[in-house]
Amino acid sequence: MGPLNEENVGGYSVTYSREDTYFPIYVTAAVAVLFVGAAWLTRAWYWLPFAAAIAGFTYHNLPMLETGRPIIGANQYGIFVQALGLVRWRAIARIDLVPIADRAMISQQLQITLSTPLASALVADWRRQPLYRKLMRRPWRLDRDGRVLVNVEPLDQPAEEVHATFLRMWRFYRS
Repeated sequence: MGPLNEENVGGYSVTYSREDTYFPIYVTAAVAVLFVGAAWLTRAWYWLPFAAAIAGFTYHNLPMLETGRPIIGANQYGIFVQALGLVRWRAIARIDLVPIADRAMISQQLQITLSTPLASALVADWRRQPLYRKLMRRPWRLDRDGRVLVNVEPLDQPAEEVHATFLRMWRFYRS
């Protein structure tokens, strides 16, 4: 099979959705270009910090446009998460789908509870990213209890389906 990396993990995978909800990323990129153009044409360089801030926001959210790249998934070795790695099945204690209230809406969050520290739970560690990707959005974060938290709202499959598939695979492969 070759070395495991983010492009050839195989198995079940989920990507970002192809909806038009990421239109603001294109808009912020255009606004940043307009601010740079305004600074250039008027020689009023005070527009550049605004352009840099807006361009930084756009750059941070650029991975949301990568609809063909696997974000999260699973194979016979474990669950993989982009920019984290491949977590082996035996290191997973629980997989929960938790509703999270965020201002006026409720989003779904996949919580993967580990039974071992993250460093020993990873079969393949993809946390070392190239310099140009370090400031970009990651689809996961760790909480204080050592759980891997993944927001499943922007993914192209329903949260309940992703959770049910992971549970089914977890039960099958860890036995």
